Amino acid sequence: QVQLVESGGGLVQAGGSLRLSCAASGRTFSSYHMGWFRQAPGKEREFVAAITWSGGLTHYADSVKGRFTISRDNAKNTVYLQMNSLKREDTAVYYCAADKAWEQIHTEKSDYWGQGIQVTVSS
Repeated sequence: QVQLVESGGGLVQAGGSLRLSCAASGRTFSSYHMGWFRQAPGKEREFVAAITWSGGLTHYADSVKGRFTISRDNAKNTVYLQMNSLKREDTAVYYCAADKAWEQIHTEKSDYWGQGIQVTVSS
């Protein structure tokens, strides 16, 4: 069992930056691939970024490539999402997810989810 808690959200102006954190419980964090998703009002939840258990490979949605960076610190059981050059369309509830299957961490079928945290980008 893995419990995930996101933090670091809030209100930011367009062009600004935020760093989200996702703290995981349990001693097996380093065996899980981790992902970030987001859900904007009236839209389905979508994949944002993923990182392998070792941190050696990352993958991004085209909409955030070059602006967002996913990273992890296995010693701290935490995964991060650094968001730069934020746009109004980045406004959403952001969720972190954990799964042992790399293919699955990109999808709604990921095993574990956080409760989500709001990010609002104002113009």
